[in-house]
Amino acid sequence: MTKQDLINGRCGWCATDALYIQYHDQEWGKPVTDERTLFEFLVLESAQAGLNWLTILRKREGYRQAFCDFNAARVAQMTGEDVERLMQFDGIVRNRLKITSAITNARLFLALQKEFGSFHDYILTFFPGKNPVVHHFRTLGEIPVSSPESEAMSRDMKKRGFRFFGATICHAYLQACGFIDDHLADCLCRKNSQVPYK
Repeated sequence: MTKQDLINGRCGWCATDALYIQYHDQEWGKPVTDERTLFEFLVLESAQAGLNWLTILRKREGYRQAFCDFNAARVAQMTGEDVERLMQFDGIVRNRLKITSAITNARLFLALQKEFGSFHDYILTFFPGKNPVVHHFRTLGEIPVSSPESEAMSRDMKKRGFRFFGATICHAYLQACGFIDDHLADCLCRKNSQVPYK
């Protein structure tokens, strides 16, 4: 094990940044069932495409303001005027395609809720047994950037019209929401992150 794999007993990717450590300890890898939170991470992970996750975390409150406290029904009703307003808002990444995709994705998110009963239940269709995938990696280098689950889910979402949600972003989403537990085996958070969905 190298020094970078674990820092202060945590997965080394969060290093010593206070915001990153808080996110790692309190959120990353913990099972999410709340629909608003699932939509929040859909917006945030999509915004991350091509950027550093810490950049998005630092703008999280701005995204909360910009996208109606992550109320998917309200975001789905946003218009071109809202897009123009958000293009002037410093609290988010001002990328027109990402802003419009958040609105499109909100509409599709609602459609999946209607079809499957919840977005959470939709995600579980990609997980046999409806339990999280728990890995036992000991180094950061072992953690893949995508998975069979993220590839299948991303492929299906792309067919449905979702944007900025490729297999890598989808994998990061599944990690963030605890569907895939990639805390390193010796991470201090590991003992708290193995909670089944059933």
